[in-house]
Amino acid sequence: MNIKKSILLALILSISIHIYSEEGMYPLFMIDEGLHQRMQQMGLNLSLEELYSEGQPGLLDAIVSFGGYCTGSIISDKGLVLTNHHCGYGRIQSHSCVDNDYLFDGFWASDYSEELPNPGLYVSFVVSVEDVTQQIKEKLESDMTEDERNSKIREISAEIQNEATEDTHYNAQVRSFYDGNEFYLLVYETYNDVRLVGAPPSSIGKYGGDTDNWMWPRHTGDFALFRVYSSPEGMPAEYSPENIPLEPKHYLPVSINGVEENDFAMTVGYAGNTDRYLTSWGIDFRLEEVFPLRIDIRRKKLDIIEEAMAESNEVRIKYASKHAGIANYWKNFIGMSQALKRLNVANQKREIENNFQNWFSESPERQEKYGEVLSDFEKAYEGLKPTNNHYYNFIEAMWTGPDMLRFAYSFKDLSELLEDQSIEEEDIANRIERLSAQTERLFANYHKPVDMKLWEEMFELYYQKVPEEQHPEIFEVISKKYNNDFAKYAADIYKKSIFTEQSKVDELLDNPERRQIEKDPIYKAAVSIFENYQEISAHSEQYDQKLDKASRLFIKGLREMYPDSLFYPDANSTIRLSFGKVRGYQPADAVYYDYLTTLEGVMEKEDPDDHEFIVPERLKELYENKDYGKYGDDDVMFVNFLSINDITGGNSGSPVINGDGHVIGVAFDGNWEAMSGDILFEPELQRCINVDARYILFIIEKYANANHLIDEMTIIN
Repeated sequence: MNIKKSILLALILSISIHIYSEEGMYPLFMIDEGLHQRMQQMGLNLSLEELYSEGQPGLLDAIVSFGGYCTGSIISDKGLVLTNHHCGYGRIQSHSCVDNDYLFDGFWASDYSEELPNPGLYVSFVVSVEDVTQQIKEKLESDMTEDERNSKIREISAEIQNEATEDTHYNAQVRSFYDGNEFYLLVYETYNDVRLVGAPPSSIGKYGGDTDNWMWPRHTGDFALFRVYSSPEGMPAEYSPENIPLEPKHYLPVSINGVEENDFAMTVGYAGNTDRYLTSWGIDFRLEEVFPLRIDIRRKKLDIIEEAMAESNEVRIKYASKHAGIANYWKNFIGMSQALKRLNVANQKREIENNFQNWFSESPERQEKYGEVLSDFEKAYEGLKPTNNHYYNFIEAMWTGPDMLRFAYSFKDLSELLEDQSIEEEDIANRIERLSAQTERLFANYHKPVDMKLWEEMFELYYQKVPEEQHPEIFEVISKKYNNDFAKYAADIYKKSIFTEQSKVDELLDNPERRQIEKDPIYKAAVSIFENYQEISAHSEQYDQKLDKASRLFIKGLREMYPDSLFYPDANSTIRLSFGKVRGYQPADAVYYDYLTTLEGVMEKEDPDDHEFIVPERLKELYENKDYGKYGDDDVMFVNFLSINDITGGNSGSPVINGDGHVIGVAFDGNWEAMSGDILFEPELQRCINVDARYILFIIEKYANANHLIDEMTIIN
């Protein structure tokens, strides 16, 4: 059986009979006895209560949402957090400068006093989960428009959240599952004092750089250590020198027994977003209307930033995190496009849609409920096409283009407050305080020539790619005053604007004047761009709502169609568990990838002339002497391994856990051949790439000599 046929069969089986496999990012609170038994058959030795229980300490209490964009695990009784180097990259960068470059050299605190605070970084633990579907649905009317329905859901959700957190220090979210068919209240405890403890140099933590990103074989030590602090009373608190390391309810031991092929492995983490129920029309839309545009614009931004980074260490440090973020999904979009085409995923989805149509056509009642669902998908995507080009040019070229555009627009609220005579001085003061903090953050990683070049190139690209009738008014000014010379336009406004110099922004915030904000040329451009975006977006709202309704009914219908099947909801940044086996894969005919890589592979890839493949001298010395301590195996040091675990963005930093509940690695990437995995799970190809726990501990102890960190962990040998 070829790969395409096996994937299609797996997809059809997964929604037609009651079957468990490695597919699925399961909410911890939805794991039932059947799923638990399947996990036990594969090698799990933990009870269902040890996986998830609000009544006793367990796995749930050792997994944190790291900053809302990654995952971390507690690995000591002193609040030590293990996550990815790339998850902590921005924080490592924020502490770096030319004379003290932690990105290049790495960082290891020798004791608590040297651990570095990170304003704005937090970790959250799940405290409780409650099904509130009935509470919400009983207040929804069948004749509501989608906009009315969503508005009512937000209103009820706010009431439920407020009631759940009243007189507590908790925060809560009501989250939609199955595209609005079910709703759950998740209550969190959030800690805002999270300090950097240790990180290897980028030559280890980011080894292979963009070249190896999403690829296997991989040889990257993608890990970092942070620590959660609490008040002396053990409660969440803002940063204070008096705070103490958190005493967690539960922490995970770390195993150095290693992995073998077909070992049980599970990941637990805050999976971001998947589109497993995306239709064929949605796939075609992305391939034709979305991915090419986003790939092109991101490449242009990367070219500008990379040229500047190559010329200056200061710029390299300032733009390291921004560059990594742009590059990551630039390559992701390329890989996803290729995988969707290569595996013919749209046609596989059409098989499902045809089955769905045959099913609802068998019954007048079903026809009444679901008869328009598939045609509504088609109409919605067709209706989005006229504004799609503008939308993604705005997102990529403007919203995430030059920093000045978004920064200047953030002063609009202040301008409006200053205009309103009825506004209290306290409200203005609060807004100024937030803008002051934002100003500090922006200029810490800002280089005027780079941003000005981005403004020039992105405005010209927007001008060329967006239909003239959708241009904002600012382009009339550029045409008349600058004759569409975008370099001249950018140089002029960056010279005149108060927003390009921190001292001038600080002066404005010390003595805010509405007129000074309103007359600023960058502010004028920002308002023109954003107001135009809002106006054009309003035209697409009806199609977005049609798409939302069709998606909700499609999933509802599929679950009715196969009532005995297990349907997992798409990832939505809530805590998920996936399970599978340690295993290699065959990416192409006559090619097989083993499940483990070694330090020897690091040395084989070394290229002193390529910054992505530089190997630190200390690491080479350890390799040559085979000085691996208790972490090596017969003079071999293992680095990364593969597992069949269903992950997505947000799972970065998720612990990979064996059947006994011990950490055996940290998930940090997926593989190139399965880049369409957010839309279709591909069992023959899809793999999770992990840092081996042995390599992590080897780097901490042997490379960094940070034995005190090893001493506070529970090591399973």
